[in-house]
Amino acid sequence: MFVIFSVFYILIAAAMTVLILLQNGEGASAGSGFGGGASATVFGARGSANFLTRATAVLASLFFALSLGMGVYLHSHGATQSSGADLGVMAGMSTPAPAKQATAATTPANPEVPAAANNTAVPVAPAANKQQGEVPAAPAPQKKQ
Repeated sequence: MFVIFSVFYILIAAAMTVLILLQNGEGASAGSGFGGGASATVFGARGSANFLTRATAVLASLFFALSLGMGVYLHSHGATQSSGADLGVMAGMSTPAPAKQATAATTPANPEVPAAANNTAVPVAPAANKQQGEVPAAPAPQKKQ
């Protein structure tokens, strides 16, 4: 039953979106408020509601009623309440075991893979080449005697 309500909920939301996008906004004739004849408001006088506005109002009412109904249904028939905090997706995760302290005497987890050799040699960066337009350093001044 909840699946049927969810399908109607999505269809009503899509239809309401389409109807809202089809309507002209009140600001479409905003220029008429500045001397175009409508002296009551900036956006013009409000006319009678047409089919699109009435259909949007009906769909919005159905949308809110379904939202409220599905919320009440899930509250009473939904998943069981957990004693801890609501973790969402992480609720299924188990807590990891405490990590062991690493010591020098411990063996690697996979004895088939040899440990890396202690290579203490540090590679030397190659000498930088002068690029085009680079100005050489000025020579040190010589003392006169």
